[in-house]
Amino acid sequence: MKQTSGFESLIDALKQSGFDMGAGFGGPAGGASDEGGAGSSSGNGAGGQGSENPFTAFSGGRGHKGGNGGGIPEFSFGDKMGKMGKKALIIAAVLVLLIVAAAYWWFHPPINIHSVDTWMFVVVFILLPLFLLWNVKSRTYETGNSKVDPNRTKAKAFKIASWIPVAITLVGVLGAVASLSVFPGNAAKYASVLDTQDADFAQDIQQVDYSEIPIIDRDSAALLGNRAMGNIPEYVSQFEIAGTYSQINYQGTPVRVSPLGYADLFKWLTNRAEGIPAYALVDMTTQDAQIVKLGDRAIFYSRSEPLARNIDRYVQLKYPFYMFDEKSFEIDEDGQPWWICPVQTRTIGLFGGTTIERVVMVNATTGECTDLAIGDVPQWVDRAYPAELLIQQYNWSGKYQDGWLNSWLGQKNVVQTTPGTDGNVGYNYIAKDDDVWVYTGVTSATADNSIVGFVLVNQRTAESHYYPVAGATEESAMQSAEGAVQNLRYSATFPILINVSEQPTYFMALKDNAGTVKKFAMVDIQHYQNVATGDTVAETQKSYQAMLATSGTLSGDAAEANTQEQTGAIRSMTQAVLDGNSHFYVTLEGVEGIYDFALPAQLGIVGYREGDTITFKYIVGDTTNSVQELVDTQNKSDTIDKSSSEQAAKTVEQTAETADQQKTEQQQ
Repeated sequence: MKQTSGFESLIDALKQSGFDMGAGFGGPAGGASDEGGAGSSSGNGAGGQGSENPFTAFSGGRGHKGGNGGGIPEFSFGDKMGKMGKKALIIAAVLVLLIVAAAYWWFHPPINIHSVDTWMFVVVFILLPLFLLWNVKSRTYETGNSKVDPNRTKAKAFKIASWIPVAITLVGVLGAVASLSVFPGNAAKYASVLDTQDADFAQDIQQVDYSEIPIIDRDSAALLGNRAMGNIPEYVSQFEIAGTYSQINYQGTPVRVSPLGYADLFKWLTNRAEGIPAYALVDMTTQDAQIVKLGDRAIFYSRSEPLARNIDRYVQLKYPFYMFDEKSFEIDEDGQPWWICPVQTRTIGLFGGTTIERVVMVNATTGECTDLAIGDVPQWVDRAYPAELLIQQYNWSGKYQDGWLNSWLGQKNVVQTTPGTDGNVGYNYIAKDDDVWVYTGVTSATADNSIVGFVLVNQRTAESHYYPVAGATEESAMQSAEGAVQNLRYSATFPILINVSEQPTYFMALKDNAGTVKKFAMVDIQHYQNVATGDTVAETQKSYQAMLATSGTLSGDAAEANTQEQTGAIRSMTQAVLDGNSHFYVTLEGVEGIYDFALPAQLGIVGYREGDTITFKYIVGDTTNSVQELVDTQNKSDTIDKSSSEQAAKTVEQTAETADQQKTEQQQ
């Protein structure tokens, strides 16, 4: 028996698998090849021209020396499919259907013509394979092969059929074009998706209760939650806190909640029968963090589930025709965990004008689902509308309120929400009327460093209010607050909006490099150079209110509400120089506290001596009791005698000398 080499065995195997080996590859020296061109004993035969079939994997090529003239072997995917019998085609079709079904279960796109995900799935897994199959069948019947005779009728039929996927794809493209704002009439539709009403800040936003201000941001909440998690060793080894941290109102308090999740696949296999035993709860006012154990109400439906109980897959397969938006984790007033799943609706063209009209609530323990219209969502639900969708809707109205052409050319009255500091959308949350409202500033189309107002949108009802207040952007306010403590190098969190003495105010926390909150800051929106900082919220409040009163920022009624009149005999009076300005610190007989008379604003104080009776108005709540107005007593404030005038001049001169001396010492 002739012994065959490994190479010859490979050639035989290729022949059996369907390769056309008559192309000269390994053929007789000098013989004529079918498609590879004429061979020669020297191996210099010219290879034939490759096939025009686009599915040909290998085509003829130039001959090679050594007698292996002719083309490289041809393997046509189209020919292979064309030679398949009916049984093989049925098996292939069944396999394709199984693959499509598995892909649908895994990727679970909604079955909805308005979904971009659906169109992508259909194009990749259905239309493209059909186009390739019918196109190949058309070519097969056009030329024929060893198993199929040429048939122009079938070739034409498959040719026509191959255009059906193209036509369906074209429908999607036209639907996308019809969704563009440039399409006639669409700009007005985009501008009306969110109905925003003008409102008065002082009347609509009540003065803040400082015990209810959320003083930490999401990053700080996550840090506190992880620390609380570290105190439960049996959880740390098996679970980790998910990155959700939804901000909600829980029993009248702003909190952030996030479920635990399986640490990895093996931890899931070990613990899936018992479920996820707890969630993290962080109080945003007190910074208290706790891991709430659920007992027999463990979470079985979550994002950390890889298979059927994955919340995204579970709710989508249960409601296959719904298009779900960003899902959020919430707890009701009894602490029961839920998943809130907003359902999208497209109102413009095929893909444009997204809004929310329904919400599916999923019990995270039992998987029980409740499908509700947006108006029937219970009061405790806080996040029916995703925050970024509301921001996008407001930007539509701000951009297209005067038409598409104006949004690009004249840009008259075109506004947009302020950007964030990290390239993302800039917004925060405010607790109001037991709901969570999204807050963001509104700036002009040029996105400068000032705002023309700000907007609040209710995340449960989409009620939207605009407040026309000119001032600084959030980023400018953050920089101003950081500048007030630049020696400490603290970083400011994204601010929230509060009402202080009817004055719109930015409030933010100041954190060190470790992410720990160290101080707090309040910044006047209209005059962002007015910054007050403190170690506690109460201290910051007092300092800020005093600054507003002394700067003349407050209205008459607000200023009057922040001042109180005091009368008494002067017990002691001491002079000091702070930052180049002279201050007199006065105490009264029988009255606690020290009162600050700053010069030159309260220059009349130099006409008083210890034992004199004095009446003045000071700022209530200020830690230094800053005096705002000196009232006439014993004619001291209206008429300062000669000695008092000389004393005043001497005081001012001493103040200037002291300031110069301090400046010289600093330079040295």
